[in-house]
Amino acid sequence: MAQDLKDTLQLPKTDFPMRANLVQREPSRLAHWEKLDLYAAIQRKNANTGKTFVLHDGPPFTNGDVHIGTALNKSLKDITLRYKSLRGYRTPYVPGWDCHGLPIEQKVMRGLQAENKQVSTAEMRSLCDAFAESWITTQTKQFKRLGVQADWANQYKTKAPAYEADIIRTFSAFVEKNLVYRSKKPVYWSIPFETALAEAEIEYKDHVSTAIWVKFAVPAEESAKFNLPSDKPLFVVIWTTTPWTIPANLAIALHPEVEYVVADLGAERIIVAQALLGAVLAAAKIEAAPAIVKTVKGAELEKLAPRHPFIDRASPVVLADYVTTDSGTGAVHTAPGHGADDYLTGLKYKLDIYCPVGGDGRYLDDGQVPADLVGISTLETIEDIAAKKPSPANLAVLKKLAGAGALLAKAKYVHSYPHCWRSKTPIIFRAVDQWFVGLDRTSSATPASPRETALASIPAVQWVPTWGQARITGAVEARPDWCISRQRSWGVPIIAFYDADKNAFIDAGVIRAVADKIATKGTNFWYDAPASEILDGVALPAGWPAPSTLTIGRDTLDVWIDSGSSHAAVLRNHQGNTSAPADLYLEGSDQHRGWFQSSLWTSIIAFNEAPYKAVLTHGFIVGEDGKKISKSGQYEKPPTSDNFIAQYGADVIRFWIASQDFTQDITLSEKILNNAAEGYRNLRNTLRYQLSTFSDFDPATDAVPYAQIDTLDRWALHQTAKLLAEATAAYDAYEYHRVIQAVSSFCATTLSAVYHDILKDRLYTLGTTNPLRRSSQTAIHHIFGVLVKILAPVLTFTADEAWAYATTKTEFTDNPIHLQDWPVADAAWTNPEIEADMAALLKVRSLVTEAIEPARQAGKIGKSLDASITLSADSADTTLGTLEKHRDFLPELFIVSHVTLTPATGAPLTAAVRNCEELGDAKCPRCWRWVPALENTTHGELCSRCAEALHAP
Repeated sequence: MAQDLKDTLQLPKTDFPMRANLVQREPSRLAHWEKLDLYAAIQRKNANTGKTFVLHDGPPFTNGDVHIGTALNKSLKDITLRYKSLRGYRTPYVPGWDCHGLPIEQKVMRGLQAENKQVSTAEMRSLCDAFAESWITTQTKQFKRLGVQADWANQYKTKAPAYEADIIRTFSAFVEKNLVYRSKKPVYWSIPFETALAEAEIEYKDHVSTAIWVKFAVPAEESAKFNLPSDKPLFVVIWTTTPWTIPANLAIALHPEVEYVVADLGAERIIVAQALLGAVLAAAKIEAAPAIVKTVKGAELEKLAPRHPFIDRASPVVLADYVTTDSGTGAVHTAPGHGADDYLTGLKYKLDIYCPVGGDGRYLDDGQVPADLVGISTLETIEDIAAKKPSPANLAVLKKLAGAGALLAKAKYVHSYPHCWRSKTPIIFRAVDQWFVGLDRTSSATPASPRETALASIPAVQWVPTWGQARITGAVEARPDWCISRQRSWGVPIIAFYDADKNAFIDAGVIRAVADKIATKGTNFWYDAPASEILDGVALPAGWPAPSTLTIGRDTLDVWIDSGSSHAAVLRNHQGNTSAPADLYLEGSDQHRGWFQSSLWTSIIAFNEAPYKAVLTHGFIVGEDGKKISKSGQYEKPPTSDNFIAQYGADVIRFWIASQDFTQDITLSEKILNNAAEGYRNLRNTLRYQLSTFSDFDPATDAVPYAQIDTLDRWALHQTAKLLAEATAAYDAYEYHRVIQAVSSFCATTLSAVYHDILKDRLYTLGTTNPLRRSSQTAIHHIFGVLVKILAPVLTFTADEAWAYATTKTEFTDNPIHLQDWPVADAAWTNPEIEADMAALLKVRSLVTEAIEPARQAGKIGKSLDASITLSADSADTTLGTLEKHRDFLPELFIVSHVTLTPATGAPLTAAVRNCEELGDAKCPRCWRWVPALENTTHGELCSRCAEALHAP
């Protein structure tokens, strides 16, 4: 009989679908979406709404598997666009690929070196092209596996001829506004890669340098000219942390208003800033206080001509306001070919922009560098850094200074120093002929400089988080003129021509004409054809030499111009039905110095407006030690998206990503991902439970109107309306972690701990068509519809599966959830009175639970249904009134068999527990409730409610 009675319960199906196995099951859903061409269907859905949201894809680099950090980025983009689509926006999304640049060329070169092969420039470029294309194929597959919906058939590639042509046309705008110039000036230089670097390709790290105090001898005749004492050797002492630049010294800079002293050390005298004399003496380990022979202002020593320590030339004193007395000696070693300030001072004093170091970082044999230094490298290798060992050039210069008696002191000095982001070695500043964009240049046609226009555009952009505005402003304000030329093979060429005397010829009209040819022939045309063929049919400006006498330039454009021109090549060309400016750029926080900034400059210069309306930044993924997780990885398996998905499934990874406050760095560990998997399972199980509860429910025929909805169900709908409002606001603010927090709390507390727990009795035991049961099924149907759509942008696979079962009772549907609209809560759901009553009742429920537990522990009762509860309270207690109002609902709410209310004057609310058996009640074998008497039925003895349920039609 017990088994027979169990079969009569309205239990959820235990074999209901929506099980786990994401890793195995997600690919079949991807295949179904491919069959539907889901991306195109999503675009058609909102084609006529009049609302468009364009998120422009910052192109990842095509030189390896999709890293977990890139997966973070693409997932956030996909979540954003899926939400916007549900809200009725057309969401064209053209994915892109950054294909040119040093990292790809480096990997191809390594392969060639391993095979001991030599290839031409054209062959090298073809190999780089094939390398990039192979990774585009791989990364496309990996992004799709993550669930990213995009216009994959229409993706953009910076190596595509049409795109390359748009890069060149964008560059022509720079030339047309007279912003481009060629100059020999110091630039960031990567020795391992023998190329100039952009500021965005620099990362600052703490570095141990060798600081030196060097004596520059002042000849007696010079001392006499400046009324300086000449009876003892006199030296100007400089301080530097780059000893290798001493061979390039051409001057010594003093501040015109700083007081300098001539200090007598006994056998010799030195000139240093008065404020720094003590520090200099301490560094030189001189304990005796020297006599001050003379004090002068820096301006009085201008043009004094000390001699270089080991090269036969003068190092004249020059004046500069940037000299400080914060450290050093107040006398700044000046090498115009190796520093930005030094360069400007060199221009002011007409000094040679002298750079005795070649592209490989070795001293040149130029007739000025001492023979014993020629060929020595200035490169400080990774091994040198690890051993805190100076570079060969630093050691050689220290030896020469010591041999010349010019080394007053030396010490280790820790400071922040720029490093190449690829080789991880310190850069050098090296003056070479390069192409630059003058960011502060103006003309009659453009009275505001690019910098002024860019800064003016920044406040009109929405920055998420808000500190992004200060960061981009600081980056734009501080940026020097943009060095846009690179000495590489794999890139977009700078369209410049040279005559036999190396004079450069560049013109915007010519550049655009060449771009038109490259649009069909690709940039290999530039490298394969002579200048005469390239310029065939092109109208040349007056004064240009004959094309047959010209040669082409071999410099390539900074790759940040490649990706930074994407708004022109993609959005303004309406590729994939996009438009400009973009509604959103979404990338990592490092892109304020990178893509956000390069895109801003190119758009400001070419189109006089910012390329984006809003910019959202996310942090980096870091390990538990707080260090950024790199592609090399801190894991046994490389931190690629495929490896994580193979272990957890894409939806768990997406859940983890969305649950984080991604405006900060995000910590990743196995424990964290396991916790995320558990959080995901709780949500999936909630959906699974809800689906099971209306397995016999057809909303078209079985739903009841709100006026007939039960109190408990109305409360649940009220809570659902609050959830929807909170989730919508969080999505709109791009605060996806708040969405996950709200939904997780709703499922765990509102649903699982209260609503679902209470509903079990009515869902399991009442008759199929019982109004109370239909009320709850109606409410759950509504709640499910809201919950599954809130989750759809994040749990893209799971939500679609749940939707399919809810709407078709099969695993797949041709009308997936991603083609639906955002849920709307009926205004009637918002019911503050119900919420207030339930808040009071739930407090009493907690009191009852606390009272039952000791009885259970003492063995007085088993399940809570064994309990009869007596609630006592003062008649003036408002809670008693609420309890009276919902008296019939209380047993179900508390999951007990009986509830009795009794006034107790002056007493606080209390709950007393008795075992129903002690009251002489009988236990119904079907619902387990205790009742005064059971009824005889064809199913045996049952309570009247179960008897009614089993005999209902």
